[in-house]
Amino acid sequence: MADAASRLTTLAEDLLGAPLPVRLRAWDGSEAGPADGPVLIVRERRALRRLLWKPGELGLARAWVSGEIDVEGDLYDVLDRLAGLVWERSEETRSALEAVRDPRLRAAAGALLKLAGPFPPPAPPAEEVRRRSGALHTKLRDRQAIGHHYDVGNDFYALVLGPSMVYSCAYWTEAGTLEEAQRDKLDLIARKLRLTEGDRLLDVGCGWGSMAIHAAREYGVRVVGITLSREQAVHARKRIAEEGLTDRIEIRVQDYRDVRDGPYDAISSIGMAEHVGEVRYREYADTLYALLKPGGRLLNHQISRRPTPDEGTYEIDPFIDAYVFPDGELAPMGRTLATLEDAGFEVRDVEAIREHYALTLRRWVANLESRWAEAVRMVSPGRARVWRLYMAASAVSFERNRIGVNQFLAVKTPEEGTSGVALRPRVWNEPLQR
Repeated sequence: MADAASRLTTLAEDLLGAPLPVRLRAWDGSEAGPADGPVLIVRERRALRRLLWKPGELGLARAWVSGEIDVEGDLYDVLDRLAGLVWERSEETRSALEAVRDPRLRAAAGALLKLAGPFPPPAPPAEEVRRRSGALHTKLRDRQAIGHHYDVGNDFYALVLGPSMVYSCAYWTEAGTLEEAQRDKLDLIARKLRLTEGDRLLDVGCGWGSMAIHAAREYGVRVVGITLSREQAVHARKRIAEEGLTDRIEIRVQDYRDVRDGPYDAISSIGMAEHVGEVRYREYADTLYALLKPGGRLLNHQISRRPTPDEGTYEIDPFIDAYVFPDGELAPMGRTLATLEDAGFEVRDVEAIREHYALTLRRWVANLESRWAEAVRMVSPGRARVWRLYMAASAVSFERNRIGVNQFLAVKTPEEGTSGVALRPRVWNEPLQR
């Protein structure tokens, strides 16, 4: 088929209603588009069938995970150029294609159908989560969702995250390495919680135990860490034993709804609330409030999204839902704050650290790319591609202010009103003395 790239570029521009901002190389070797930019490669015609069957982000994701489309050049540049045309307009594009009311769009879709080859479309990649049964955010469904994301091998996570094994936004002060920035983040949280020797800390969504280890080792606290991932728990317990901290830290495979052994002096929730879901946000806040002693503190570290004019139209990102965090939901920062207040907390500080996450994600992508062949052997080519796209696209989203991340310091302030927060609380932002 002669010059598929030119035909495909023309069709894409008709469907998107704007010039294609990247160069395109098709399966027949032809190229079209700007000569000075990165190249989007369509290796297989069946990628087009995926797009016709699932227009927008999910179709693109399936083609990417399958290796049917790829990028030559800077992946971040491609994502940044395409963000406004594809990801930020995916709902608009999808509804236009489904409605097919526009004769121009019908003609372009028909031409794309001829170019794509015979139907039906290929089956989704094996890495795509299979549909879950039951209502959102039941205990069983949450365990399944967490297992899909986290139980892919601790060695793979170690490759991506580095020695810190911290899977949340680092805190970049004067630190030069990812490990130093993650240590500074953990210490920032410990200082915001005002941890002191003998305190009881509940770490909700404890991951591989990094916060628990830091708090017990550096501050002398007793920690209960909970996770729904058995692989995380095994790894965390091994690390804790190696640190000689088994007398101070207990790791449980447990749902937050099943914790009954309060009160705690402090609770850390680092990158956990994104898994809770809107239908459970208030229950989550109520549960943590009940588990704290009067005067106890909560540090809630949570990714947020920008609010929409009609919040009722919000939908979970299709790529993230299908390949990364099944059932994961993001809330606007204001809704999180209001939910904490409705549960009874006094919110004393909110720190927005959006740019810090972009820097963190770029380090994780670099870790993955530098050991790509090893990562593919650990998981699968498709799984490694999922992670590369998810982390790079997330970095661009943080940089473009599509999503953010915030630390909420909330206090279970007793009736007499003594919060225990300093008059100048931001002293914790002073550089660490090393």
